[in-house]
Amino acid sequence: MSMHNANVVDYKAGLIATAGSYIIWGVLPVYWKVLGHRSADEILAHRIIWCFVFSILLVLILHKKDQFLLQAKHMLQHKKAMMLLLSASLLISINWMLYIWMVNNERIVEASLGYYINPLISVLLGMIILHERLHKLQWISFLLAFTGVLYLTISFGSVPWMALTLAISFGLYGLAKKRSRFDAITSLTMETVIVFPFALLYIIYGNANGDFSFLSSSPRDIVLLIGSGIATATPLILFAYGAQRIPLFMLGFLQYIAPTISLLIGTVFYEESFTQDHAVAFTFIWSALLLFSLSNTKWVQQKYKRANGHTT
Repeated sequence: MSMHNANVVDYKAGLIATAGSYIIWGVLPVYWKVLGHRSADEILAHRIIWCFVFSILLVLILHKKDQFLLQAKHMLQHKKAMMLLLSASLLISINWMLYIWMVNNERIVEASLGYYINPLISVLLGMIILHERLHKLQWISFLLAFTGVLYLTISFGSVPWMALTLAISFGLYGLAKKRSRFDAITSLTMETVIVFPFALLYIIYGNANGDFSFLSSSPRDIVLLIGSGIATATPLILFAYGAQRIPLFMLGFLQYIAPTISLLIGTVFYEESFTQDHAVAFTFIWSALLLFSLSNTKWVQQKYKRANGHTT
């Protein structure tokens, strides 16, 4: 296989993995809603604990122990790698906690707004920090999306701080993953290793005080809490895999998949309000997505190169 074909295959694999992660994230509100009678902090702690357990099992099953230990040693010896990992762990924990709370407090639509803002954050980070470039059609699609999100934000009547926190925390998490040189499973395992002790101590403390009751919970709750590790790890592994194989601006625009699914779930299944303002904003957003998809077709890219004097 030529280098070009290998890059194309790698790019497509990254695209599929990233899209898959966003689809899973889009339907996760249903999972957290089923656990809605439990507090967000308890669910978060269990997510971290069981995600850690699942990640360790994957490392052992896939015979990645030596690779994991080697990369862990590298991380401990390099300050930049350590800071990236610590940042990723903190950012994703903040993001998880806030998202679970919003879902279980009938704010799925507002949470979807946060994830609609997120791609704009990713695009800006890609341009400012990674010096990624957009061509004309991509700029137009970016401005359309920005207009839609801005309209939706203004319609709130106040600054949607929680939605913005979701957007910024995950945008920065995506940047940290983009700059990380660890493979997907190793990266996730090391992230959960950092926060696992805190989550475990929190659960032990909560059970001792009677705030939580894991062992005396219903069989359904026990299965769901343990399963939260798989539900958490799977999209994160797919996301980490894809983040290192596609540009950050593409990572950002694919992000629209998750909030669209979540928004439909919130409005159709949980009967949260969907106003005329939402409809106007979504018209801008979906127009942006259509234009962005068109801008990435082979025909448009070749025409753009020819117009700018490039040869293929």
